[in-house]
Amino acid sequence: MSATATAHRVFNFSAGPAALPLPVLQQVQEEVLCYPGAGASVMELSHRGKVFVEIAEDAEATLRRLLGISDDYAVLFLQGGAVLQFSMIPANLLRGSGKTAQYLVTGSWSTKAIKEAQKEGDVSIAYSGKESNFNHVPPSGDYSVPDDAAYLYYCSNETIQGVQFGSEPQCPASVPLVCDSSSDFLSRPLAVDKYGILYACAQKNAGPAGVTVVVIRKDLIERGSDSLPGYLNYKNHAEANSMWNTPPTFAIYVLGKVAHWLADDIGGLAAMEKANREKAGLLYDIIDANPGFYTGHAKADCRSQMNVTFNLPSDELQAKFISEAAEHDLDSLKGHRSVGGIRASIYNAMPREGVETLASFMKDFVSKNG
Repeated sequence: MSATATAHRVFNFSAGPAALPLPVLQQVQEEVLCYPGAGASVMELSHRGKVFVEIAEDAEATLRRLLGISDDYAVLFLQGGAVLQFSMIPANLLRGSGKTAQYLVTGSWSTKAIKEAQKEGDVSIAYSGKESNFNHVPPSGDYSVPDDAAYLYYCSNETIQGVQFGSEPQCPASVPLVCDSSSDFLSRPLAVDKYGILYACAQKNAGPAGVTVVVIRKDLIERGSDSLPGYLNYKNHAEANSMWNTPPTFAIYVLGKVAHWLADDIGGLAAMEKANREKAGLLYDIIDANPGFYTGHAKADCRSQMNVTFNLPSDELQAKFISEAAEHDLDSLKGHRSVGGIRASIYNAMPREGVETLASFMKDFVSKNG
């Protein structure tokens, strides 16, 4: 096989697996055949060997530096994606506790999470945005959480609906705050010390599919019962430094590269957040300037910086929009089937050029079809 021709890359607006930073891809390309000093590909290295252990340790250390994660927390590299965490969290924190878990239901992913939690114990919906088709997140005054709750669970950014919490929801100090941060992880600074568990599958902002980062306060690790199936017990993974079983080695390796790109090339999460807000603003400004043509799904004060969701006046125009956008190398813009319309996922790795190209296309499209 030969790869003499230069590959043509589109602007990939996929919601996940999503775009990876080009410098990371280029470095991976250079190292994939033979990792420096190892004599083999990183995909061929033993997860218990010195080279890979150093790769995993460096990935963890860089994440800790980016997010300011203290020694009060363990950082775990697990498999199973967010879906497994829907079960692991209540299995460890709710099962047999005699307490009730509280959930803020703001979209499709928190809806799926609560269904799994209900299998493990008592669950209460502290807030649901279902009646409004999940077009906003709740102000703190719209829900209450008892001091003895097992935990309060929320999804910081609902990828499908395009709604995002601007800050952590209000939660009693006695109640662990648990967050599915899958689609805005590493997109902005976070006050990690406010969380009991913060987790994210990597394939939105942090790396390829296959690894899930779980940041868990160490005292919560002890809540898991020894009667749990082995993989479901956080304690096993923490004690084995994420190597209780063979971890997703290649995904961890790429995650480490992405973390270094953020820390060393971008300048940290505050710089990344600024760039993300500017990118999102380019699209929301056009939506706001054409209210009779582009209709945003999310309320203005809850708009996602990661997933810009909007509708056009008709299904025919939406199909035309997607088709003509593809001719301009604007790919994967079709909205999720449950919401419809258009979804532009503009995660960290989406270059500003891609968003500017989409913004220009949107202006041109409304001028010709509005």
